[in-house]
Amino acid sequence: QVQLVESGGGLVQPGGSLRLSCAASGSIFSINFMAWYRQAPGKQRELVASLTNGGSTTYADSVKGRFTISADNAKKTVYLQMNSLKPEDTAVYICNIVQLARGYWGQGTQVTVSS
Repeated sequence: QVQLVESGGGLVQPGGSLRLSCAASGSIFSINFMAWYRQAPGKQRELVASLTNGGSTTYADSVKGRFTISADNAKKTVYLQMNSLKPEDTAVYICNIVQLARGYWGQGTQVTVSS
């Protein structure tokens, strides 16, 4: 069993920064894929950023140049550095990992960008 716990969300002004963390615990031995999704009220969940175990990254067009996904394998933690935040980035951010073709999800952390 794998558990994911996100942290680092909160209220930030437009133009500000936040760093989200997703700590994995349990039977972690071969993570193939890590990602951050977000879901705003009334909208579908969207993929924000992803990172493969080979180091390849992808980003949604709306966050390119502003967000960076990274991982610390020793700490079993995935990060999402978010800079130049905009009100439209407001959403619940949810961590996802794939291990041996099985996906696991965290509960999410709220990010609110507002003045």
